[in-house]
Amino acid sequence: MSETIINVRHLFAGYNNNAIMEDLNFDIQSGEVFVILGGSGCGKSTVLKHMIGLVPPLSGEVLIHGEDMVAARGKRRNRLLADIGVAFQNGALFGSMTVLENLMLPLTEFTDLPREAIETIARVKLDLVDMGHALYLLPDELSGGMKKRAAIARAMALDPGILFLDEPSAGLDPLTSAELDRLILKLAGSLKITFVIVTHELESILTIADRVIMLGKKEKGIIAQGDPKKLKADPSNPYVYNFFNRNP
Repeated sequence: MSETIINVRHLFAGYNNNAIMEDLNFDIQSGEVFVILGGSGCGKSTVLKHMIGLVPPLSGEVLIHGEDMVAARGKRRNRLLADIGVAFQNGALFGSMTVLENLMLPLTEFTDLPREAIETIARVKLDLVDMGHALYLLPDELSGGMKKRAAIARAMALDPGILFLDEPSAGLDPLTSAELDRLILKLAGSLKITFVIVTHELESILTIADRVIMLGKKEKGIIAQGDPKKLKADPSNPYVYNFFNRNP
């Protein structure tokens, strides 16, 4: 049986005492591809920011390996953060640095490794995402799909066990999006990385997700969860069924 590595308990998500989501409860297992989905503006990315400790929740807790992300301090918090990699929607690559330099930056900042070792590790990570040919390109010289791959490689720089991806397919054409899906499945299978992905791209969800939670804006909570293929075949909730079957 897989180990539960993330526990979300009674999470109220939002800002300035304004709850977008209320009383969220779910667990994520080691090694799975877990997708958070829902309509535009329902709070998917806000929930992700709470989960990685970027924004404190209004109430509730997010436990990673049993440790509260908000309450952890000092070495405990650093240990948790070291096991997390994040790739945001825009890629967040530094425009004045080459792809290789972008990869080397977190290794330079957070390890004591010599430069030669850092460069070797960065090259390996870029090879993993099929970006070994783009080492010396600047972000402006990359296609949308290449930027996404470089961002994922940088998120993996410190060998985290958990990768959080915010809308990885946003702005990509269908073929490039499908290539990214295959990359995620390859990394999840070969490196045993746990993925937590925010997306609303139906084809990606059905291709990569082991489990999903679907957030409802009006309900301010989880309206469906489980295997997306089973949700697609289950007409008991018309809204969820129509979403997965592209019915108007």
